[in-house]
Amino acid sequence: MAAALSFRLSSSPLICRATLSNGDNVRNHHATDASFIRRAADLSEMSAGLTSPHPNFGCVIATSSGKVAGEGYLYAQGTKPAEAIAVEAAGEFCRGSTAYLNMEPGDCHGDHTAVSALVQAGVGRVVVGIRHPLQHLRGSAIRELRSHGVEVNVLGESFQSKVLDEARKSCLLVNAPLIHRACSRVPFSLLKYAMTLDGKIAASSGHAAWISSKLSRTRVFELRGRSDAVIVGGNTVRQDDPRLTARHGQGHTPTRIVMSQSLDLPEKANLWDVSEVSTIVATQRGARKSYQKFLASKGVEVVEFDMLNPREVMEYFHQRGYLSILWECGGTLAASAISSGVIHKVVAFIAPKIIGGSKAPSPVGELGMVEMTQALNLIDVCYEQVGPDMLVSGFLQPVPDLLPVIPSEDATFEIDPSVNPFESSIIFFYKTWDLYGSFSNFSPHPIRMPYGDDYRTWSSVEHYYQANKFVGVEIPLAHDCVEKIRIAKSPEEAASIGRSKQRQQPELVRSDWEDVKIEVMYMALKCKFSTYPHLKTLLLSTAGSVLVEASPHDLFWGGGREGEGLNYLGRQLMQLRSEYMSESSVSAESTSLAL
Repeated sequence: MAAALSFRLSSSPLICRATLSNGDNVRNHHATDASFIRRAADLSEMSAGLTSPHPNFGCVIATSSGKVAGEGYLYAQGTKPAEAIAVEAAGEFCRGSTAYLNMEPGDCHGDHTAVSALVQAGVGRVVVGIRHPLQHLRGSAIRELRSHGVEVNVLGESFQSKVLDEARKSCLLVNAPLIHRACSRVPFSLLKYAMTLDGKIAASSGHAAWISSKLSRTRVFELRGRSDAVIVGGNTVRQDDPRLTARHGQGHTPTRIVMSQSLDLPEKANLWDVSEVSTIVATQRGARKSYQKFLASKGVEVVEFDMLNPREVMEYFHQRGYLSILWECGGTLAASAISSGVIHKVVAFIAPKIIGGSKAPSPVGELGMVEMTQALNLIDVCYEQVGPDMLVSGFLQPVPDLLPVIPSEDATFEIDPSVNPFESSIIFFYKTWDLYGSFSNFSPHPIRMPYGDDYRTWSSVEHYYQANKFVGVEIPLAHDCVEKIRIAKSPEEAASIGRSKQRQQPELVRSDWEDVKIEVMYMALKCKFSTYPHLKTLLLSTAGSVLVEASPHDLFWGGGREGEGLNYLGRQLMQLRSEYMSESSVSAESTSLAL
C-alpha cells in the first residue's frame, strides 16, 4: 500500500504545482476546499429522518471569490440530484465556479442529470470528497466530467493535507452505511442501549421504564428515523411490549423486526399493529406454524431461516436493499450480533443512576472473553452530554477506506474501454443506485401521461402508478389521494400514500384496479424509456439477459427471496425490450429494401 501511495502522489501534476506554490497560499487553498467539502457533507444529511436511508449527496457551488452561489442535497431516492438543485440556485454564477461534492455523483445508474447539470452550467472545477463506493458507479461520473474538460480533484488522490484528510473523513462518515454495505455485504448496523451508571439496562425484575431522560429518548427517535429498520429480540417484546416508532408524526418510520427462534411470543403486542408501519418476524424454519398463521392474519410478515443468526438475517436484509439497521435488543442478542461481526457502531446513553442487583441485565451478554486485553476497543469515540445523561458513541469497525489502488479504474478504462465485470445471463435490479437501477419504477425520470382530458407530468413511474389506483372514483377523497400522490416529494412518499390508502380505505380504489394495474405500469414504463433515449439504449443493451426485479418481499412485481415471485416488472421490461428490438428490425429491413 505504501508503494502504491508513493506512485499516486508522485504522478499527480496537481501536487507538483502545489509544491512550487507559496506554502501559505496552498494552505489557504486547502482550507477553503476543506470548508466547502465539509459543508457539502453536512448538507447531504438534511433529509435524514424524513425519508428512508439512501446515499447522501450534497453540493456547494462557490464563485472564484469564495462566495456560496448555490447549494443542494438529495432528498430521497428518485428525486432531483443535489448538483442539479445547486446549479438552479446558483444560476449565472455557475460559469467558471467550483462545485464541491461530498461524494461522486451516482444516485441512479444510467442517469447523467448531475454531470450534465454541472457541465451545461459552465462549472470549471469539481472537488470530490470520496469516489462512489459502489463498484458499478465508481469513477464513472469523474471520467465523464473530465471528458468534458472539467478539472476534477478527488481528496486523497489529487492532493493531501491534514485539513483535507479531516474533510474527507466527514465524507466517509456521512455515507458510512453505504460504504459498509458495499464492502461487507450487510447493512450498516448500530447497536443502541441505555444503561445506569452501574451498567444495568433494567432492574432485577425486568422493569426498565425509564433509564434515560426524555431528551435522550428523543435522540433515540431520531436514530430510528435514520434507519431502515429497528431490531429487537423476543424477550424485549415479552418484557417491554415496545412500539418502536419514530414518534415524530411525519417523515420516515422504520420497519420493526423481531428475531425469535422459538416464536414464544405473546398474541397481544403493539408490534402486531401494522396499520401504520410494517413488522417482520425472523424465525427458525418450521417454528410454531400455527403461530406463524396467526401473525400472518395480523398482517405481520414472517421470514424463516434455516439457521437463525444475526449474520444470516443481515445478509437477507442486505438483499432486501436495506442500508441502515438499528439494534435495540437485550444483552443476549446484542452479544450474538457483536460476535457475528455485524455491529459497526455502538451508541450508549449512560444515566446518572444506580439500580444494583446481581441478576439485573447488562447491555451485552457473554462474549467468551476472559481477560481485559481481549476487550473490544471503540474507534473515533465521541462524548456528548444529553440532559442529565452522557452519550458515548464509537465504531467497532473502522469505515473502510476507498482510495483506489494502482492501476486505478481510470487507467484500466484507458487500456480497455470494453471491460465490463457485470455481464451476466441474469440481470437483477432493485434500488435506483444499484447497477441497472434506472430500470426501477422509483428512478428519477419524470413522465408525461394522460389524465382525464389533459396530460400531466408525473415525477416518476411510481407516482403515476400509485395515483391511478384512485383515478375515476367519484369520491372527493379519491381525488385528494391523486393530488397528494402527484405532489409527493419522492417516489417513496407516493408509494407510502398509495399503499396506506389502499389498505385503510379500499373503497377509494377503482373497482377494476387488479385488472388494469399491469397495463398501467407497462404504459408508464414505455413512456419513460421512450422519453429518455439513454434508458432505451441501456435496456436494449441487455438483449439476451433475463431481467429480474430483485425485491425479496414483493412477490407480484418482484422476483421474491428464492425466485418464487412473479417478477412482473422484469417481465414488462423484457416485453418492452422485445418490442423495441422488433421495431429496430422492421426499420432495418425497410432500409435494406429501399437500397
